[in-house]
Amino acid sequence: MILCRERGGVGEGKESFKRKVNVKKKQWGLREVRGWFLLDSYLPTFFLTLMYLLLICLGTEFMKNRPAFSLRGHLIIYNFGVTLLSFYMLIELILASWEGGYNLQCQNLVSAGKADIRVAKVLWWYYFSKVIEFMDTIFFVLRKKNSQITFLHVYHHATMFNIWWCVMNWIPCGQSFFGPTLNSFIHVLMYSYYGLSVVPSMRKYLWWKKYLTQAQLIQFLLTITHTLSAVVKPCGFPFGCLIFQSSYMTTLVILFINFYIKTYRKRPLRTDKKDIPPVTEIKNGFHKDYLAVANGIVKKKKAQ
Repeated sequence: MILCRERGGVGEGKESFKRKVNVKKKQWGLREVRGWFLLDSYLPTFFLTLMYLLLICLGTEFMKNRPAFSLRGHLIIYNFGVTLLSFYMLIELILASWEGGYNLQCQNLVSAGKADIRVAKVLWWYYFSKVIEFMDTIFFVLRKKNSQITFLHVYHHATMFNIWWCVMNWIPCGQSFFGPTLNSFIHVLMYSYYGLSVVPSMRKYLWWKKYLTQAQLIQFLLTITHTLSAVVKPCGFPFGCLIFQSSYMTTLVILFINFYIKTYRKRPLRTDKKDIPPVTEIKNGFHKDYLAVANGIVKKKKAQ
């Protein structure tokens, strides 16, 4: 595309080639991201993603017969570090889009001048944060939290990093600002929750995990709505990118709804007595319904 290296034809002069490139850049309104870390070639992004997937497979097997790591200190530093980065991106995206007079309904790639460059710089950090977040999964592997390594988790982490390499090379400003702004806000809440949950004395105060998933679903739906608004009333932002983004977000909505139903679906209030095995000793910590049924079974056995 525009920012990828282009070569002139046989016999074409350098000046002619430069004019063509500049015209294309002007038409698309893209900012010069050439030379920014990891963006000149797709290969580093591809190989980092491949390494991520291999570490999951090999790491899970390696930890199979080994004790889990605690990593409490590492988790506190990591989670609050990502929280601070997310907070920075949130504030900077709000300020940059405000400076550029961004249109919430549809924002093109050409009209905001220096503000577009400012947005692109923040979105590079957003792209780079996606490789940092690979550590979410690596920590699960080392702590043997294999139940947390779901298809949704791996799919979301692996695809986001690669998608945002494309965004940074072709559409690193304009309409692209909205999703990261929402996502940075959600990540401030989410990673601060994860950081606090590592501290045992704080866990009793963390009642809002369920609402984080709800907030993520709302985020995806708002992003789809914002993306399609530029389809209904175009402003020059690439149509294919809008369709791809709304389609990708739809897959996340489906997967997150499935996760939400499986995780937070209502359990029956009372337990069937037939499912509870007889006990001869009752200890503290059981639910009162369990105690009532268990006591009845014990008394029945004594009467016999």
